[in-house]
Amino acid sequence: MRVLVVTAVTAERDAVTAAAPEYRPVTLPGGAELHRVRPAGVVLDVLAAGVGPAAAAGATATALTAAALGGTPYRLVISAGIGGGFAPRAPLGALVLADRLVAADLGAQTAEGFLPVTALGFGVDAHRAPEPLLTAVSAATGALRGDVLTVSTVTGTAERAAELAARHPAALAEAMEGFGVAEAAAAHGVPVLELRAVSNAIGPRDRSSWRIGAALAALTGAFGTIPAALRAARWPAPAEAGASGEGAMSATGAEGAASGGEAGPATEAGEAGSGGEAASPEEAEGAAFAEAGTSGEEAKEEEPSA
Repeated sequence: MRVLVVTAVTAERDAVTAAAPEYRPVTLPGGAELHRVRPAGVVLDVLAAGVGPAAAAGATATALTAAALGGTPYRLVISAGIGGGFAPRAPLGALVLADRLVAADLGAQTAEGFLPVTALGFGVDAHRAPEPLLTAVSAATGALRGDVLTVSTVTGTAERAAELAARHPAALAEAMEGFGVAEAAAAHGVPVLELRAVSNAIGPRDRSSWRIGAALAALTGAFGTIPAALRAARWPAPAEAGASGEGAMSATGAEGAASGGEAGPATEAGEAGSGGEAASPEEAEGAAFAEAGTSGEEAKEEEPSA
């Protein structure tokens, strides 16, 4: 099973990959680098996309397209990182799993109040995560379930926090990337989740009360349990999504069966190409990314100074 995990910044990416022994760098078209880990037989490609919904959508679309053109599409996308929580429902250190990924400030401000983009007759303003995945991941991580708001401007006043809470009574957290990730995933027909570890309360900006380190540690702990939960879950494969409610594929089953690959737990059969013998997962993935214009170089990304 192949899963794309999208974070905003490298600290969040590193918190996710810290749940696995080591990572392998893979360079995407355009030069962005994702870190590949293999916990519990699941391939997690973790990408620090940048801050905000536009950067998140662009980087997610690049990774999804490269994988699809290479013949190794992702089965799931997860937007992950830290975020603000609506107190007291989502306290510091809590994990929040999004039932819906909501664009909270995409629309128009009027004298009567905010109008979402859907009220203007354009697009969508929310994406819903698949219930089987929500059930499995929330049970494994202990995450609270509710809506997660995507904003382009982080909330910094009590008035703004109250306004958002009134407009979105099911919201537990806010962040800046989830809806952008979801838009790219939807364009590829791939299901999406969003998981946030609460680092601060939504409202007046009081940096002395932030608990970023604890939130990153909670994120690492969550990804220590998520791969096994995904393997045990059942949900429609991307090609089946929206076609019918029947024929859900087991995450432990044969994802390559349609191409004649041999079924097996978390195998990537069928990714190897035209030969009769299946290549190793590393060989298959390397060839696929090479065909998509990616580099096999294993140079590590140099961290920018703060």
